[in-house]
Amino acid sequence: MEMIKRNRYLDQISPFIDKDLIKVLIGLRRSGKTILLSQIRDILLDQGVPEKNIIEINFESRRFKKLEDADAFYQYVMERAEQAGGRVYLFFDEIQHVKEWHSVIPSFRIDLDCDIYVTGSNSKLLSGELATNMAGRYVSFHVYPFVLSEIQEFYEKNSIPYRREQLFADYLKYGGLPMRLLLPDEHSVRTYLEDVYDSVVMKDILSRYAIKNENLLRKLLEFLLDNIGNPFSARSISRTLKAAGFSTTVETLLNYIDKLQEGMILSKVERYDIKGKSILASTEKYYAGDIGLRNINKASEQTDSSKLFENVVYLEMLSRGYDVKVGKLDSQEIDFVCYKGQKKLYIQVAYVLTEDCIVREFGNLENIDDNYPKYVISSDIVDMSRNGIIHYNIIDFLLDKHEI
Repeated sequence: MEMIKRNRYLDQISPFIDKDLIKVLIGLRRSGKTILLSQIRDILLDQGVPEKNIIEINFESRRFKKLEDADAFYQYVMERAEQAGGRVYLFFDEIQHVKEWHSVIPSFRIDLDCDIYVTGSNSKLLSGELATNMAGRYVSFHVYPFVLSEIQEFYEKNSIPYRREQLFADYLKYGGLPMRLLLPDEHSVRTYLEDVYDSVVMKDILSRYAIKNENLLRKLLEFLLDNIGNPFSARSISRTLKAAGFSTTVETLLNYIDKLQEGMILSKVERYDIKGKSILASTEKYYAGDIGLRNINKASEQTDSSKLFENVVYLEMLSRGYDVKVGKLDSQEIDFVCYKGQKKLYIQVAYVLTEDCIVREFGNLENIDDNYPKYVISSDIVDMSRNGIIHYNIIDFLLDKHEI
């Protein structure tokens, strides 16, 4: 089976090919960064770049283990570049495995005629000292797992029959990690998701940050994934975990939550005061970086379609390039306030629009005193748009080719 071209990312990256900026692709483990690198490689080959001038290193491969030392890494690339001759294209996958890589990569820009592409599975890859070393020298792209429209495109590209409703049901259950689409059955998909989950938790978080209390970390993550879309403070989480028999402190939990966000298995959404136009520091919401990884280790058997819908819409808007926050309007809540450049819009998400739900979801949006677009998204098929507020069926919304 053929993987689809991830055009929403390729369209962003292509203008920077051969520009003197380091291209940095950041995303959850197995979200498709390696696929993107191979597709950029194909573009270069189509443009006539000789294959020998493309130097690729995947630091998850045991083959390149010795190159995790910065000096060995530098020497290897310089030798390969000399053999190639002319301009070289450097592709470094999961660069965070290289010690002091942030000092090596800028050196290649100085010492070689090159175009550089790197990927990493850490949301803070470009923070701290690295940001200082590479300031003004890089452009970054956040790569998300497949959204529903990409899964549909995969099915169509490979001539696999499907029904939209089943496609959506599978997405709600198994998420959007690209590799799961290539697996033959449910057992294989579950095994794969469990392995990725353990890889993120064990390798990317426990080992990298030398976290000692594995049970607490796993319980915290399990709790937050079980309660996606619910507002919490670290203090309230601490009380809940202590009641379950876990001894901890607010400071420890804040540190663990920070590490879970760095691994991008968890995403914190800030609360925004719509009237005061300011960020609220009291409580935040958390969503899963991938629905499949969330479901594979969900402790509760309770079906929570409304929260799953929220998570799916959240990931969709991020993948469309929006900055997303939770809105607060006096005592009312707006599920999402989305920004992209000069664009701004509001979204309410519900599973089914009952009479009471219609009053609440549309009413909250009607109380916002501005003219930015407003949307309500639910599973309902009948169009309930009113007073300039557009209602979308969630499958229509996810598969809509038009940009909102």
